[in-house]
Amino acid sequence: MRTNQLGSSELYVSEIGLGCMSLGTDEGQAVKLIHEALDQGVNFLDTADLYDKGRNEELVGKAVQGRREDVIIATKVGNRRVEGQDGWVWDPSKDYIKSAVKDSLRRLGTDYIDLYQLHGGTLDDPVEETIEAFEELKREGWIRYYGISSIRPNVIREYVSKSNIVSVMSQYSILDRRPEEEVLDLLAENGISAIARGPVARGILSDRGQSKAEKGYLDYSKNELLDILKRLEEYGNGADLTHTAIRYALSHAAVACTIPGASSLEQLLHNIAAGTVEKLSPQDIQTIQAITRANQYEAHR
Repeated sequence: MRTNQLGSSELYVSEIGLGCMSLGTDEGQAVKLIHEALDQGVNFLDTADLYDKGRNEELVGKAVQGRREDVIIATKVGNRRVEGQDGWVWDPSKDYIKSAVKDSLRRLGTDYIDLYQLHGGTLDDPVEETIEAFEELKREGWIRYYGISSIRPNVIREYVSKSNIVSVMSQYSILDRRPEEEVLDLLAENGISAIARGPVARGILSDRGQSKAEKGYLDYSKNELLDILKRLEEYGNGADLTHTAIRYALSHAAVACTIPGASSLEQLLHNIAAGTVEKLSPQDIQTIQAITRANQYEAHR
């Protein structure tokens, strides 16, 4: 498995990581999947305190016992549960971040987090205070580095200019090319890495694409998606669409890692196999971009 440096950090992440959100809550199954991923060369595991009300972090923690030094754990903060209420509220305050990290550390069964990410963000947040919280956690040794998980270009620009983030996690795929116009070049110019989530676009860019396309995707209608799938298949001439999709998400210089999710061993191994596939050529990338369109951020700014 190829590895890439994550921004200016000392972290070298496998180009294909594991998005742990879809692991489920069964401990045996989740631990088995994570162990297989690690055995196959994956070293980057992404979770969040939000996933399954903290259970996901617990499962990741159990799976990496005895292998902690070989794993880069990324988790997220900013969504706070209110006792007695359903759901979560957004809280990027310094007090909450410095409190929540202790709960994540306990659930993960570790004394440090490799990459701590703000799980969202808006321009109404107390950005300086939020950054101060991450910087203090870094100085105190609870986290090694920090980043943000956001699809908002204006928020990303704030953190690029004001903080020491090493990464930005954002949705990016053949069907969601929004980061190409406003985000990826900005990150590359500032030595910050992108972590691409959703590379197979909810399974549309897979062998189950026709059924997954039923409800459309972003600004694509079902019929548009079916036409795109047909044209990609024709151009690929037998190439596996999932592998092409993962390789596309990795094709921009800013992208250090992509994190497809997996809920079965078959799906996990299939995703990881994209690491053995040749990189896309400039011609491949141009053709794929001609088949799709460069979407733009509108609602999320």
